[in-house]
Amino acid sequence: MIPILLAMAAVAAPQSDRLPPAKPLPMAVDGEEGAVMRSVSALLRAIERGDGPALLATVNADGAATVVADGRSPKTMRWVDLASGLKADNSRAEERLGTPAIEFDGDVAMVWAPYTFLVNGAVHHCGYDHFDLVRQAGSWKVLNVTWSQRTTGCAAP
Repeated sequence: MIPILLAMAAVAAPQSDRLPPAKPLPMAVDGEEGAVMRSVSALLRAIERGDGPALLATVNADGAATVVADGRSPKTMRWVDLASGLKADNSRAEERLGTPAIEFDGDVAMVWAPYTFLVNGAVHHCGYDHFDLVRQAGSWKVLNVTWSQRTTGCAAP
């Protein structure tokens, strides 16, 4: 029986090793989608401002941030380490998210969105963000964020 199921799965498997494109939802301004996106936005704004304490207020301390840049090995940073490395400076950093796909199951949420990162108004890099969040004491906290990062093929602001 198992060999038959494996054979059927092989025939039904997609021919590409890439996932199908996410089905983004329109950005909600209220409801649970809005609450999740406000948490994600607060995290991004804290990073842009170089504000470590504000970053720590938006996350679950047990989580981490992981980047996979231009095909290099993943680099993971615990939130406390990322927050301690943030510094406010004179550069103007901004991360612009595209239309997110948001999924929920009880107190767990996932956000997948393309992004473009700008420094002083110029495109620095782009990729996709994947946030996973947990609801704690009624508010959404970012547990982990993983993102791809590349410098080619980025849309202009």
